[in-house]
Amino acid sequence: MTKNKRISKADHNSLHDIRVALLHWYDAHRRDLAWRAKPGERPDPYRIWLSEIMLQQTTVAAVKSYFERFTTLWPDVAALAAAEDADVMAEWAGLGYYARARNLLKCARVVANDHGGVFPDTLDGLLALPGIGPYTARAIAAIAFDLPEMPVDGNIERVTARLYHIETPLPAGKTEIAAKAAPFADPQRPGDFAQAMMDLGATVCTPSSPKCLMCPLAGFCRARAKGDPARLPARAAKAKRPERCCVMFWIENAEGEVLLRKRAESGLLGGMTELPSTPWREGVWPDEQEIADHRPLDADWHDVPGEAVHVFTHFRLTIRLLRATARQGANADGFWVRPEDFPAHALPTVIKKAVKLVMGNR
Repeated sequence: MTKNKRISKADHNSLHDIRVALLHWYDAHRRDLAWRAKPGERPDPYRIWLSEIMLQQTTVAAVKSYFERFTTLWPDVAALAAAEDADVMAEWAGLGYYARARNLLKCARVVANDHGGVFPDTLDGLLALPGIGPYTARAIAAIAFDLPEMPVDGNIERVTARLYHIETPLPAGKTEIAAKAAPFADPQRPGDFAQAMMDLGATVCTPSSPKCLMCPLAGFCRARAKGDPARLPARAAKAKRPERCCVMFWIENAEGEVLLRKRAESGLLGGMTELPSTPWREGVWPDEQEIADHRPLDADWHDVPGEAVHVFTHFRLTIRLLRATARQGANADGFWVRPEDFPAHALPTVIKKAVKLVMGNR
């Protein structure tokens, strides 16, 4: 029992020293981010929530311009809740993972209508909101409300794996890493500590070539002591990404407008705007008659030279483009839009690539 108590006390002292060292570093080197409160300012839960939803599976560099546009158009949760779905989806286009945008609106409307425009200040209350999972709830709880919670994003995961030299490959190692990170929750400055861990992983304890000589936690890091920090966290071998193919159709009318359509609300890219297309499936579409069954109009179709490629998280899509001019008075499902007006519509990146291919071959 005496030995266990000594180990517990040593761990406690080490944790205290880690907190002190990291917060001291953070006070001098914190990143200046648009959604982050300045020293002495009270964090805005709306801005913290919005940034965390945007940052899921996306980099800080990619999010900055989107965050600035969103907060200019919709400066608070009530304004976002009142926004038109199509306007929000159009502004989100390019960020990917479009279910996040749909859940963003659902959550804003729940907060506005059911909570008087005020975000819940408890972990359970945050978890009850649409689109907010355990990580996001803990991040908001710590950063916006100073609750002693420890979110674990990719940066914190990497720092923790190296500090404790956790060799279990991801994704299996996530549970072990989260368990080791949980005690980090600082009772005095939980929000600052969580953001300090994020900043350390983003700027010092980077995936490759970590800057160990600059790290305030170098003296605590078991991976550095063993000489192999860049090897961690280990990752299980990835399965080969499946290949899918489709044919998209670019058809213009006499006014130079292009036929577009809206995807179903549920599923991949739900509610977004697209060019008419065959289904996206494994294997090529060699059968011209099968392709013809999916053409939006009867016309004289021609191949656009080249192909467009877009890589989703779970598969790679290769796009063949066919082009035609609509006959006078032709009717089709969808709506007609001039190419110069495309930016006003919610075109996801994959469709923008197809558009770029066509425009480059005009």
